[in-house]
Amino acid sequence: MKKVCIITIVFLFLTAYSAEAEDALTWQECVRHAKRNHPDLISAAEEVKQTKADLDIDISAMSPDITSAASAKRARSATSGNTQNTYAHSITGEQLIFDGFKTSSEVSNAFKTLKAQEYNYNVTSSDIRLNLRGAFVGLLKAQELISLTEQIAGRRKQNLELVKLRYEAGREHKGSLLTAEADLAQAEFEVAQARRSIILAQRQLSKELGLGKMKPWKVKGEFSIEEDYSLKPDLEDIALTTPFLNELIEKKEAARYKLQSEQSDFFPEVYLNSSVGRTGTSILPRGKQWSAGASISFPLFEGGSRMVDITKARSQFDQAKADERSGRDSVLVTLETMWKNLQDAIATVEVKKKFLEAAEERARIATAQYEKGLTSFDDWVIIEDNLVSARKDYLTAQANMLSTEAYWIQAVGGTLEYDEE
Repeated sequence: MKKVCIITIVFLFLTAYSAEAEDALTWQECVRHAKRNHPDLISAAEEVKQTKADLDIDISAMSPDITSAASAKRARSATSGNTQNTYAHSITGEQLIFDGFKTSSEVSNAFKTLKAQEYNYNVTSSDIRLNLRGAFVGLLKAQELISLTEQIAGRRKQNLELVKLRYEAGREHKGSLLTAEADLAQAEFEVAQARRSIILAQRQLSKELGLGKMKPWKVKGEFSIEEDYSLKPDLEDIALTTPFLNELIEKKEAARYKLQSEQSDFFPEVYLNSSVGRTGTSILPRGKQWSAGASISFPLFEGGSRMVDITKARSQFDQAKADERSGRDSVLVTLETMWKNLQDAIATVEVKKKFLEAAEERARIATAQYEKGLTSFDDWVIIEDNLVSARKDYLTAQANMLSTEAYWIQAVGGTLEYDEE
């Protein structure tokens, strides 16, 4: 019976471990989830489809317009009193020949609007990647923080036992004992706090994955960066490739073609048209008729609306040019800022690592000295507190480095496709 219980317990443990391992997501898996499920990305993709449909509608205006018609009527003569049925059917075609390049300008406007919308999709994808990376790093840090706080709590407990022994031997006063107990209580509180924080981090990751329901995710990754950031790139060149700036450029070009379209209203519209059909008194009439010709139209007076439309379109074009210039300046400042922050974050990790190594060595020496009565409790506890702070600072610096790299990648226009293997 005992063997059965032990086997059952082991099986349940392995099953739980396996389920837990399956829920540990890599960064690439998170990216794949977001690409499939994130509602903002889906919405941006649908906007691209709608804009593409608008382009197709504008292009269709350049094709012939062909319609068919059929009619039947019954009429009675007032003089003879006789009734007669008349049937007719026809096909009519019309083709635009010239409209001052208005239609072609509208097609160009729609094409540039589509390109701007595609860049907007990339901007959305870039923002999602930034938020997703932040959530991933946040959960990775929360997981590590639980382990770290548990280690600190274990060390605080050992320190308390050491102080107790010295207190009971009469070599330490009660204030030192109470301080050690308070340090342990603080460490245990931080363990509980870290466990509560991980739930929030899991919920945030679930949101950025595009999942409607939270799951107790675990993530796996390293607190390190793979790319070499030792050489500063040409920020001017990078700015020209960012989707945000390219979206503004395409919007400016779309506004340019919109202005050309409005100016084309001062030109006449020329169409070729023709029709062919039959008419007669039978359901299948035999009387043939056809026509072919051309038409030209030119509005003479419309209350000044054409001039107002041109003024509005020109203002929109000038606004788009100003937005592009402002956007270019903003992108360059953002790139410069993110590069500086990334360099600072990378250097900070190295500095905090040295502080941690020094704090660990000092704590090892100080603990040995305290056990032998060669140093005071006050000096020893300061060194222990420095060790705790150094461990936390190093973890914070590592997580901040990953987050800062994510901001740099977002600044250069990195989308979810940036991380494809």
